[in-house]
Parts: sequence; structure tokens; C-alpha cells
Amino acid sequence: MNVLFICSRNQWRSPTAEQVWRYHPDLSVKSAGTSRNARKPVTPALLQWADAICVMEQKHKNRLVAEYHRLLEHKTIHVLDIADDYQYMDPQLVELLKDVVAHRLGLAI
Repeated sequence: MNVLFICSRNQWRSPTAEQVWRYHPDLSVKSAGTSRNARKPVTPALLQWADAICVMEQKHKNRLVAEYHRLLEHKTIHVLDIADDYQYMDPQLVELLKDVVAHRLGLAI
């Protein structure tokens, strides 16, 4: 399964998620940001690549749907409800991402 993790600037949360899940045998993962100033901005190609999209907050889903409605018609978007309270690879963020993503995608850790 191809999973795209999205936050605002692709600086802390989504790159952490990509790092946490990059070696799972059933996944191929990438990350991006909704902001124009993101380290790696969301593109139509990334959205087409993804089988599932995991956004950190509802506002990220809203932005994606507003900008890429047609590309997302048949995509599953999971809102993880992870606030922008963590630095890259923060141990609490890592544990939260393991639990929430495994639950949402039905995966074993």
C-alpha cells in the first residue's frame, strides 16, 4: 500500500511518520506539506501515487479537498488528529504515530 503523510510544512510530523513507517513490509511511504513553503509540497503526482492519505489535522484535509477535489474522489483520507506540538522524531510523536496509523490502516506494528 502506498501511504502519503501530510502536514503543513513537511518539517516535523509528516517526515517523522515517513521515517517511522518506512520499513514496514506492507507499505511504501512518502510525506509532503500543504503549505507553499513546505519542504516538499503536495503535488498531483503524489496524490495519484497514494492509495491512502494520512493528514495530521482536519485543516490539511480541507485544503487538499479544496485544491484537489477531483484527484481525491476515490482516495481514502485519514485525519490522524495530531497537533503541531512535536519536533521531528520526538519520542511521544513516534509512539503516537505508531498507534494511530496502525489503528487507522489496520496494520501490525
